[in-house]
Amino acid sequence: MISKPRSLRVAVIGALGAAALALTGTATAATTATHTASPVALVQQAEAAKASITATPSTTSVQAWQLFRVTGKTTGLKAGSNVTLQQKQHGQWVSLPASAPVSRNGSYSLGVKLGLKGVNDLRIVNGTTTSPGFNVTVR
Repeated sequence: MISKPRSLRVAVIGALGAAALALTGTATAATTATHTASPVALVQQAEAAKASITATPSTTSVQAWQLFRVTGKTTGLKAGSNVTLQQKQHGQWVSLPASAPVSRNGSYSLGVKLGLKGVNDLRIVNGTTTSPGFNVTVR
């Protein structure tokens, strides 16, 4: 047998639940949306939320110590966080003392001077997020 206080509590909880469903949509829409996501869809959503960086040099060939720019866009990175230039040296990626903050719209612009003559393999990084590599030849 159910006592009066408990039945009142159940009625109040039921009314609150109905009000919450009215605010978010119908009961079937709410339950269908939460229960039909397949594992493949969840993986695709996670990949879409990952951070990314693009990088485009202003030129592909410069004189030693000549200034050029690397610009690009980021997604999934906080505004104000720094992106850093890396150079491949002897098979290892080495961070160079060149970094720039990410703007509110996700873009960045980085002034670069390189002195190592030949083809330089470069990329932009922020933590574990990296841009595709690009080359700049120093003459």
